Amino acid sequence: MDNRIKTVILLGLLTGIILGIGSYWGYSGLVIAFVFVVVMNFFSYFFSDKIVLKMYRAKEVTENDQKDLFKIVREVASLAGIPMPKVYVVPSSNPNAFATGRNPKHAAVAVTTGIMDLLEKDELKGVIAHEISHVKNRDILISSIAATIAGVISMVGVMTRWGALFGGFGGRDGDNNIVTFLVLGIVTPIMAFLIQMAISRSREFMADESAARILHSPHGLIKALEKLESGVKKHPLKFGSKAGASLFIVNPFSMRGLTKFLSTHPPMEERIRKLKSLHV
Repeated sequence: MDNRIKTVILLGLLTGIILGIGSYWGYSGLVIAFVFVVVMNFFSYFFSDKIVLKMYRAKEVTENDQKDLFKIVREVASLAGIPMPKVYVVPSSNPNAFATGRNPKHAAVAVTTGIMDLLEKDELKGVIAHEISHVKNRDILISSIAATIAGVISMVGVMTRWGALFGGFGGRDGDNNIVTFLVLGIVTPIMAFLIQMAISRSREFMADESAARILHSPHGLIKALEKLESGVKKHPLKFGSKAGASLFIVNPFSMRGLTKFLSTHPPMEERIRKLKSLHV
């Protein structure tokens, strides 16, 4: 199945979760949930990039502020055949980067101060090529919307769990089924996360491959990924929502045990193996 079709299906499932929660309160609840989803998707389309950038404290910079960074972004964007995106810097020692925006004409690439300190020029170029690939492949809107919807579902899950603790909200047929509320509060965020994870993993592989083809070499990105995994372990991100972790080139938060297995990103060794096997 085409990845674009898969993504539409998965985004539909995320939306369906919210509609399913609303349907618990009958027809009126379903209508409210539907209106909520339409409004949320509208704002996600036009404002998800601004939400994400603000969530991770990204600040727009000029060429005078970051001359070397601008040079790399401009060069890679030209090689990829897309307009120059806006450039942002996140004040964090966590070595990472992400792209956001609704299309190549309205895109932004953000890097942390940590990644600029950690990587050599060719390695940073590989990372920028990965993010530019997300822009060119139009992954950034999908990832931003998925992160926004997943964040809302997680918030609804928290509210539902609190509702269960206080006897519910007077659900279907007037009963206060605490068990049902607990199930909704626990299961729906997990479902949202698993769907978001499925969206993210396939697109990370695609962006890695696209980056290598844009630069005609996978070596810079390979070296960068090797450094980034250990760098994130030393300096995990200490702010921002975990719902947006899939936007970054590597998961910016501390991952251990089961949470590592359930990461929104593919295993690093698998990404590197695939890059090494490419013939570009």
